[in-house]
Amino acid sequence: MAACSSIEGSSETASSKKDGSNEIQSIVVGAQASDFQVWKFIAQSDAAKEAGVTLEVEEIIGGPQLNIATDEGEVDVNAFQSWAYLNSFNKESKSDLTAFATTYLEPMGIYSDKFDSMEDVTEGSVVAIANNPSNASRGLLLLEAAGLITLPDNFDALGTTSDIINNPKDLTFVEIDDTTGPRILQDVDLVLIGNTIAMESGLNVLKDSLFHEEVNDETKDNINILVTQNENADNDDILKLGDLYHSEEVQDYIEEQFDGTKVPVQKGITYLEN
Repeated sequence: MAACSSIEGSSETASSKKDGSNEIQSIVVGAQASDFQVWKFIAQSDAAKEAGVTLEVEEIIGGPQLNIATDEGEVDVNAFQSWAYLNSFNKESKSDLTAFATTYLEPMGIYSDKFDSMEDVTEGSVVAIANNPSNASRGLLLLEAAGLITLPDNFDALGTTSDIINNPKDLTFVEIDDTTGPRILQDVDLVLIGNTIAMESGLNVLKDSLFHEEVNDETKDNINILVTQNENADNDDILKLGDLYHSEEVQDYIEEQFDGTKVPVQKGITYLEN
């Protein structure tokens, strides 16, 4: 676990405040990869100063490690995961971490070096799909949205290719480590690639994919969220972070840095729950 503070401040965090007050001198946010970059910017932004929020940002590598650090109070808030990931973690670990704000959707896309549009996809095409359950099921839902397959109504996050009930183009599926997706574009007909991996390879999901996720009821499980301990979920200072993320200054920075591929989502948590 690697840690680095972007702002020096009080070591007193939301979870260590014992005097019963609702004021926090410093909020510790745990993040990784592009989220770490974003929250380092937020910590130093004018928007944070105007909101009266002092942030320390720690880089912690690995989703489970980030959630464990939050659960144990080492960080107050984490910014890295989707609604589906949080629910899976809480169920498996019997934790009670709580989402309090939505941030963005990073769309998964269908990419190809062989076809120029979804209409060009031919019978018998080979599709590379992730070998992990969450991204595999997400990819299958994307293929259904693109009109290539049909899934049962009760298809869920543990669904697999064996659940496909209609495959009119007789697609063939090969499982891959999804981090290798961009490297095998020339070897298969279609590849399902998550946006973080696509960005690292210079691909823009909004411009380079044949088809990609959009923000709607079918993709709400994939919306990213801010997460804290259940007992901090109504803390006024922590709740400010949702609005802070969606401030004009921060959104302008994210748009510039990530070319629109972090699609902002500012909805209540009840939207994800229903």
